[in-house]
Amino acid sequence: MIDQQALLPALPEIILAVGGMALLMLGAFKGEKALGLVSSLAVVTLLVALFAVLLGPEGRTLTFADMFVVDGFARFVKVLVLISAGLIVLISDGYLRGENMARFEYPVLVVLATLGMIMMVSANDLIALYMGVELQGLALYVLAAFRRDSARSSEAGLKYFVLGALASGMLLYGCSLLYGFTGSTNFQAIAGAVGAGPPPLGVLFGLVFLLAGLAFKISAVPFHMWTPDVYEGAPTPVTAFFAVAPKIAALALFTRVLFDAFPEISDAWRQVVIFLSIASMVLGAFGAIAQTDIKRLMAYSSIGHVGFALVGLAAGGAEGVSALLIYLTIYLAMNVGAFTVILSMRRKEGMVSGINELAGLSKTRPAMAAALAIFMFSLAGVPPLAGFFGKFYVFLAAIHAGLYTLAVLGVLASVTGAYYYLRIIKIMYFDEPLGEFEAPRGRAMGLVMSATAIFTLLFFLYPAPLMEGAQAAAAVLFAS
Repeated sequence: MIDQQALLPALPEIILAVGGMALLMLGAFKGEKALGLVSSLAVVTLLVALFAVLLGPEGRTLTFADMFVVDGFARFVKVLVLISAGLIVLISDGYLRGENMARFEYPVLVVLATLGMIMMVSANDLIALYMGVELQGLALYVLAAFRRDSARSSEAGLKYFVLGALASGMLLYGCSLLYGFTGSTNFQAIAGAVGAGPPPLGVLFGLVFLLAGLAFKISAVPFHMWTPDVYEGAPTPVTAFFAVAPKIAALALFTRVLFDAFPEISDAWRQVVIFLSIASMVLGAFGAIAQTDIKRLMAYSSIGHVGFALVGLAAGGAEGVSALLIYLTIYLAMNVGAFTVILSMRRKEGMVSGINELAGLSKTRPAMAAALAIFMFSLAGVPPLAGFFGKFYVFLAAIHAGLYTLAVLGVLASVTGAYYYLRIIKIMYFDEPLGEFEAPRGRAMGLVMSATAIFTLLFFLYPAPLMEGAQAAAAVLFAS
């Protein structure tokens, strides 16, 4: 007899699982012309799951032998992941049709990857953690190589698969060490065993391997090596998906693991997080300067922004985690908007991705240029745009935690990184036009571009709802 009360906390995951299977069957029966219908139903499925998250039971709920947890923190992050996945499906349709990639499997894979991500967010056990990570990863491997007639896309998928398998092996080895030395895979049981006395050396080794596997998922330095090549080779909407949803989910899982399973040895793991943060910020700032392809530039940009997000995690406490959640929300809007513009970089002869191809965009497509300028200024952290506040809150949390050097290095990296964002604006507004871009394909792209630009531009007028929601979500992790 199935206990329906035990299943209720996992209702969003069940909706995505059942919806993903139903969409797969629908696509198989309808054939190659099913993309539009399957995409629309995929967005509906994601919206239904979103409402299930918002209308779910309040408080903290454990189910499936305490392997699965639903609380305010999980709900906040699940909302971000589901919104980002829905937006990516909306803006992908025109690209897929224009590039002869109109296959129904794409939205199905996005739904299944999203299922893995929201499972990761609710993991309260090393086994549940690994199941979520692998479910997400298997769908993303296929998405990276989705353009079957492109050698670059196949190469991107193969690189991501091989390096992802290596990272999964490291993560699994870390899990086995932690189980061997603590006697449990449950986060609370691990926390009790670790806090009972000085942690054994095996626990520290296990934690290092676990963090290395998770660092790969967020493309933090030195586990970033796959990011520029995969971002450049994968189809552009897949790159947009990679840049947003998996990073949000993996950073949330990172946070859950550290504060739920290892709160008593924060001094040990904080040094690792600080190193990952500094290395990612510095490489992201300097690595993008020489890039000529905008997708590779956005890859290094995402590495740098992971470093900034990790500043909040290193700061710790409710303030640091709330700053991280604020940063991830703003990061979602900025990146989805920027990639919507990149998806619109199309001339009669086809898609273009060179930064110099943007020359004179302000004269031929002024609205598109204005939107991209807003996103670039925001990514650079220029006030009063939303990106400035994201960085402000994580640096403020670091200062309050006494991490002055980390905050200073973060500001310097942000100033350095501003160069390549401002270079794009200079090319759009001051260089001679090279030709006119076609109008964005589909009303959805225009709506997403406008909505994200407005949010980014006007966030400073009313930031209270986001700040209060992030603070409430973060407080859950530190409730006694």
